[in-house]
Amino acid sequence: MNPEIKHQLLLKILLMACIVSTAIHFTDNYFYIEQYPQPDWITPPSIYIAWIVWTVIGITGYWLYKSRKFWFAYLCLVIYSFCGLDSLGHYFYGSMSEFSIKMHLFIVMDGLVGLAILGFTLWSGLILKEQFKESQTIV
Repeated sequence: MNPEIKHQLLLKILLMACIVSTAIHFTDNYFYIEQYPQPDWITPPSIYIAWIVWTVIGITGYWLYKSRKFWFAYLCLVIYSFCGLDSLGHYFYGSMSEFSIKMHLFIVMDGLVGLAILGFTLWSGLILKEQFKESQTIV
């Protein structure tokens, strides 16, 4: 398999994992908002809107990556990685004992998939340097 296609497949898998993980956590946060320690400005509508906006940015990043528009793709993917990474912010607003096992699981999963998206983006841009490679024809 062509390395370019492998990288696109890996990003697609990471993106799908992040979309699923954040959808589960954001939905739980939406319905059980009073149980999550977080700042007062976070409301159910802000949770819903943030997830939609971030997900659109992530999908756009994948599309740009696949279209070999790497700089814009990297920008979108770094922004999207915070959809998962920002979930770790819950820990700034409450002690570990204030969270249920379910909440810890959702928060940690989001953090891991967000870190994976960020890691992929840094790997692609700084290690593989795909943005500098000549355009290859995909058969």
